[in-house]
Amino acid sequence: MKRLKFNYLFIGLVAVLLAMALWPSIPWYGGGQDTISQIKSRGVLRISTINSPLTYYTINKSPAGMDYELAKRFADYLGVKLKVTVRPNLSDLFDDLDDGKADLLAAGLNYNSERLARYQTGPSYYNVSQQLVYRVDKPRPKNLGDLKGRLTVASGSAYLSTLKNAKSNQFPDLDWAIATDQSPKALLEAVADGKLDYTVGDSVTIALLQRIHPQLAVAFDVTDEEPVTWYVPHSDDDSLNAALLDFFNGMGEEGAMARLEEKYLGHVGTFDYVDTRTFLRAIDSTLPDIKPLFEKYATTIDWRLLAAISYQESHWNPQATSPTGVRGMMMLTRNTADSLNVDDRTDAEQSIRGGSQYLQNMMEKVPPTIPSDERIWFALAAYNMGYAHMLDVRKLTAKQGGNPDSWADVKLRLPMLSQKRYYAQTTYGYARGHEAYNYVENIRKYQISLVGYLQEQDRRIAQQAALEAELGKGYPAVEPKIAMN
Repeated sequence: MKRLKFNYLFIGLVAVLLAMALWPSIPWYGGGQDTISQIKSRGVLRISTINSPLTYYTINKSPAGMDYELAKRFADYLGVKLKVTVRPNLSDLFDDLDDGKADLLAAGLNYNSERLARYQTGPSYYNVSQQLVYRVDKPRPKNLGDLKGRLTVASGSAYLSTLKNAKSNQFPDLDWAIATDQSPKALLEAVADGKLDYTVGDSVTIALLQRIHPQLAVAFDVTDEEPVTWYVPHSDDDSLNAALLDFFNGMGEEGAMARLEEKYLGHVGTFDYVDTRTFLRAIDSTLPDIKPLFEKYATTIDWRLLAAISYQESHWNPQATSPTGVRGMMMLTRNTADSLNVDDRTDAEQSIRGGSQYLQNMMEKVPPTIPSDERIWFALAAYNMGYAHMLDVRKLTAKQGGNPDSWADVKLRLPMLSQKRYYAQTTYGYARGHEAYNYVENIRKYQISLVGYLQEQDRRIAQQAALEAELGKGYPAVEPKIAMN
């Protein structure tokens, strides 16, 4: 009997420990608490998102993206950890809210009034327009009534409401298919690959994807600009909404939101099809031979950024020479090369080593008040036009009421250095500030293309390997699910 009594006590102890371990995941946990109190008691903010070049992605095995950074800061604001769940499509995303698996959706989602019956929105943080896209080598449609192929949109997207309204009010013959298991990004890539005729996407995601898939072309805007927002479950408890409003207001007042917008949106700019195609071809043909050199000498920055700088300087031509006498992969002056112990500026390795060291020297001189993730842009401006002129443009920014430590504010003043009424106010006078502006913006665009294109190559290789493995097992390939409306 004593042995039996011991077993019962042991089983009871295990049950108590198991209940304590599972307590946070039980839906009724904290039932008497408001949403924010539940999140804080749990110690974890749970978000669901989708993979895209703006919302969430990984680089160097670390998470990145505008929505990820915002969510991480919101979790820090609440004093909890962040748990990110990545879903393959929008339907699965909203299922997480319905099933209580996510506290909010941080996925760059358009505001959509039809969703308000079941969900609530947080503050908007940027604006996009809906655009119809096609492949650049196909005829360009003039409007939704001029489509000569199949239009496919993602299930659960705000684009469905737009198309329904267009069909009811203007284009009665408009028809479309619904992809039930693909994200809007996947559909955009399918159009670029020639697998689909048309789809609808948001203007920012499209602009970013064009840096990787230049064959993706915009036919026209389907809507005017509309806000992008987070979504939370519909509830009488407004504690989460109040916390979000306070958090976003704080981000705006501190200037943190402006810096985040500059980081992810400030360089989207105009799209140059020919330049992008030329760059991507160079990635395939030229980069493989010199990639080890960028990896070797990129000590303080990502090697892909160093490669983007070199492409902007010389188009990866070690023999490149400018009319002013700068030469080589990193276009060093003779004096700069001598100071860096570069004997032969046309030697690729010496030039990359020297250019990387010179850039590092510039970064070390950048004032410490500049945020760490923006120091590189100030250093590049100095690399291009000289450190003294970079100090001048910061002073000019402050004189005009801007923030001299904010790249978003400073870059707007760069072109002023070539206008007499402004450079007359500076210490070091005239500079080709407009060239420095374009220089930094081009590098940022090349970096986006390089990072995304290499990730796309890795993804295709992984998909091909997985397909071959499945075919080796005798399993048929599965086509994506498409439903007609």
